[in-house]
Amino acid sequence: MYKFEASLCVLCNIAISSIIVRIRMLCTIDNRVTRVAWLNRSTILYAGNDKWCLDPRVVLLSNTQTQYSIEIQNVDVYDEGPYTCSVQTDNHPKTSRVHLIVQVSPKIVEISSDISINEGNNISLTCIATGRPEPTVTWRHISPKAVGFVSEDEYLEIQGITREQSGDYECSASNDVAAPVVRRVKVTVNYPPYISEAKGTGVPVGQKGTLQCEASAVPSAEFQWYKDDKRLIEGKKGVKVENRPFLSKLIFFNVSEHDYGNYTCVASNKLGHTNASITLFGENVP
Repeated sequence: MYKFEASLCVLCNIAISSIIVRIRMLCTIDNRVTRVAWLNRSTILYAGNDKWCLDPRVVLLSNTQTQYSIEIQNVDVYDEGPYTCSVQTDNHPKTSRVHLIVQVSPKIVEISSDISINEGNNISLTCIATGRPEPTVTWRHISPKAVGFVSEDEYLEIQGITREQSGDYECSASNDVAAPVVRRVKVTVNYPPYISEAKGTGVPVGQKGTLQCEASAVPSAEFQWYKDDKRLIEGKKGVKVENRPFLSKLIFFNVSEHDYGNYTCVASNKLGHTNASITLFGENVP
């Protein structure tokens, strides 16, 4: 009489992507068994104490009157398949088989690089993942306004991309063997300047006054100020221009009657330019 047993790792699926796994295969036998062997498919691994395979990872653990066991170290996907314990008794041979299934954690092996694209163009992002079972790949837009997945596929296609669709896109690969793996691609959407705020202001003579011009653009806008078609140069006496990526200030340290009038703020980048008229007017001191 004999009985086949195996450690839990043999009978269940095995995840081997990030840890070294070893499995033990055990036949429980009695003194009526005269010959024993372990096979992988049709290849003999061990016959009694004799090793027939050349794989150093396969070792004999025990060969006694009660058990016959082998161990496979550093299991990989090529070890998957049927394993047979074959025993010879006085009457006739018997066999028992277990099918080893090796699972592999998901791994993203190829993903698109960060991309910069002009508004209105089309983009295609790719995320290729491996694993066993084959992982499910999804894309989502990391944005407060984004809801759910934008693609449940390895490929993400966006037609006529808009500035609101810029940001990070996260690819996730999962197959329930281990925690999902994620990678991100940064999508930068370029667009010409748009002046969002340009308000006139009233300032009494002799006081400090500031005109502000805000513009949204990617790449950031460059600002220029004009009065009566003449560009105001930085360093003009009594006037200073302060530029930030999305904001420009025209500062008058001591407003005079001559300073009153219409000023033009021009915002530009490589995709275009726009302008707005802003008025500096007088205001009586209360």
